[in-house]
Amino acid sequence: MKQKEILLFGATGQIGRNLIRKLTKNNYKVIAVTRNIHRAGYILKTQANPGYLELVEIKNFEINKIEELIKRSSICINLIGILYEKKKDEFKLIHTDLPAMLSQTANKYKLEKFIHLSALGVEKAIDSKYANSKLNGEKRVRENFKKSIIIKPSIVYSVDDKFTTKFMSLLSIFPVMPLYYSGMTKFTPIHVADLVDVIYYLIDNREENLVIECIGPEVITFKEIIQKLLIATNKRRFLLPLPLFIAKFSAKFFQLFPNPLLTEDQLKMLKYDNCKSDNYKNNIDLGCIPKRNFEKEIQKYSYNWKTGGQFANQSTQNNLK
Repeated sequence: MKQKEILLFGATGQIGRNLIRKLTKNNYKVIAVTRNIHRAGYILKTQANPGYLELVEIKNFEINKIEELIKRSSICINLIGILYEKKKDEFKLIHTDLPAMLSQTANKYKLEKFIHLSALGVEKAIDSKYANSKLNGEKRVRENFKKSIIIKPSIVYSVDDKFTTKFMSLLSIFPVMPLYYSGMTKFTPIHVADLVDVIYYLIDNREENLVIECIGPEVITFKEIIQKLLIATNKRRFLLPLPLFIAKFSAKFFQLFPNPLLTEDQLKMLKYDNCKSDNYKNNIDLGCIPKRNFEKEIQKYSYNWKTGGQFANQSTQNNLK
């Protein structure tokens, strides 16, 4: 029986790296697409069993090269996404036009599956460019590849994320942490390993023509997330609810940074809860029960932001003796 080849876009992100490890461990051959093979290659090669990973460099979405890769693959997975725009209409390019092109080409060559990563809760956020680009991408994918699988996760966290690690860094620097919308926005964070288990299930089983919401085991407010991060890093900070007009002003300022702490579009997204909608199936319905607890998991890497680093816990224990 011919070995299935899985074509993976977005291989260098936290989800992509963990998925490569899971797939190659289970004897799937992965073709990982990257924009810079020299910068990303040394990281990706450590994730895979020898002989099960092929790295391909593609810049500026070269259609002919992408078509050749899709033609030889069994399954195509698109994990590419951005949190903010560096240039005009980048959300549309990345979240709408690229998935449309990939799904259309996958359909042309009759792939077994096309799996596309979107985001949870974007249906409500009609005033957000990010959300609209994601929704339009989902629509185009379903039109082009009738049996496509759309994955909609809540916040995905791990030691390699850009969420918990960013906030732990901010909490290490600033004595005050602003709370947007009083910190009452709800999230259902899912650990990257639990999300990868869901994607693997979708690859390994006969699921198709599916939109699946991916959630963790807990519903946690933004304020509670910050409080748990403070406990994990042994820090105390003043949590300050911001009036909306001040929040908007701060977002205008922060989005000027090369790597923005917050953008106006992200502030709009924060108005809406990031929980299951019950409009679609979720991972629990499929039997993919999330195993990892937010508070316990962040403890495993929070020492990077503690005074004393990896020796902080030992120092605390010695002081208690």
